[in-house]
Amino acid sequence: MSGSLTHLGPDGRPHMVDVGEKAPTRREATATGTMRLGAAAQASIAAGTAKGDVLAVAQLAGIMGAKRTGDLIPLCHPLTLDRVDVDVRLVDGDVVATATVATTGRTGVEMEALTAVSVALLTAYDMLKAVDRGLIIEGIRLLSKTGGRSGTWRA
Repeated sequence: MSGSLTHLGPDGRPHMVDVGEKAPTRREATATGTMRLGAAAQASIAAGTAKGDVLAVAQLAGIMGAKRTGDLIPLCHPLTLDRVDVDVRLVDGDVVATATVATTGRTGVEMEALTAVSVALLTAYDMLKAVDRGLIIEGIRLLSKTGGRSGTWRA
């Protein structure tokens, strides 16, 4: 990797990277993140007293987020996605979201996986904020990516 910022042109202005010359390849990325819950939010999820099934709604929101990434991130290419898997579950009393996104295309799906996780956790926050406004979303990060010129990367 060259270390240069590919979204800046020679004049220093932002631009969308031209991927037209790249060959389409299978690309996949996985991201994760956590929302720390207090006791009241944990109890609300367990009792089903939030605005609905928090984990299921967050999962669907994450899928939608992946599909809309090109609309949300200004220099991100809109992609046709082959697969979006979002898992949202309670782990040790916290909400953990993990997303895997795949496509066959000219650019990667790291942003789609990261957006899926972010939107899933923000949705869970929205559903639980009436119970606990001190919820903390943290640790959103890329776990792995495959495909393209740069090959495989793992955290």
